[in-house]
Amino acid sequence: MRFKKPPSVISGACVVGKKEGEGPLAETFDIIENDSFFGERTWERAESAMQRRALNAALEKAGLRGGDIDFVFAGDLLNQCIASSFGLRGSEIPFFGVYGACATSAECLALAAMSIDGGYAGRAAAVTSSHFCTAERQFRFPLEYGGLRTPTAQWTATGAGAMILSSDGGGPYITHMTCGKIVDMGVADANNMGAAMAPAAYDTLCAYFDDTGSGPNNCDLIVTGDLGFVGSAILEDLFRRDGMDIKIRHRDCGLLIFSREDQDVGAGGSGCGCGASVLAGYLLDGLRKGKWSSILYAATGALLSTVSTQQRESIPGICHALRISSYI
Repeated sequence: MRFKKPPSVISGACVVGKKEGEGPLAETFDIIENDSFFGERTWERAESAMQRRALNAALEKAGLRGGDIDFVFAGDLLNQCIASSFGLRGSEIPFFGVYGACATSAECLALAAMSIDGGYAGRAAAVTSSHFCTAERQFRFPLEYGGLRTPTAQWTATGAGAMILSSDGGGPYITHMTCGKIVDMGVADANNMGAAMAPAAYDTLCAYFDDTGSGPNNCDLIVTGDLGFVGSAILEDLFRRDGMDIKIRHRDCGLLIFSREDQDVGAGGSGCGCGASVLAGYLLDGLRKGKWSSILYAATGALLSTVSTQQRESIPGICHALRISSYI
């Protein structure tokens, strides 16, 4: 999809936890909170607080109030997306709850961009979050259990990203969107989501290149989120078999937000707040400063649940891609 009137990303803000603030992208985050509870009494309320603070910071940067936004598209990893609905219930902005697993940030942005390009909104917000403690409790084990993590397991980032899109503004602009298909290659290991998501990233990126008649060299960066070390290696190998080398331009949000050498994060970061906070901070900042002129942001998600895992189902993957450019 090539937008006829590409929406402008007029502001972005990100809120992260202590571990993320100790990583290599610390200077690009707006708020680093050392308290994993974010001043709340539960981790779920903490994640809601992250979303609220990220949206408020993005609105403040843009010089806007909640009433100036036509729609907010928001999502998280929790059952029934309670981090989003509880976090934004006082915003008084028309609300769309979105679930795409770790691909939620790109899905929220895509829907917001479509609403603006279609003339249904003048301004729209996209907000996404994840929290290590809420995700661990829901998808794996209680933290008190102290279970060992496999080498392929990824560390769910505690972070939230909010971006404000507008029908006018000086960019960066969302110029293209490729909606992904559900891809399931039979991977059933819930501790190896990178392997489950990589084929979906490959499928979506191939679709984008075919539809636009372009290739990896037509953008400065191809940024996935969040394949981690294992999934990134698989994606690069799949393209290498096609005679296409993407490694020089490929980056992964799960490998950018943490240092695998200095932080105990296994195969890298994950969680839909990982890509959202990296995009709202580091990537948008680089586009505005001229470090890159265009990036292809391809967020990936593992569409599993605790029920499907217990029933020994495989893990379907999804990937939505957006081209974000400093020019139209």
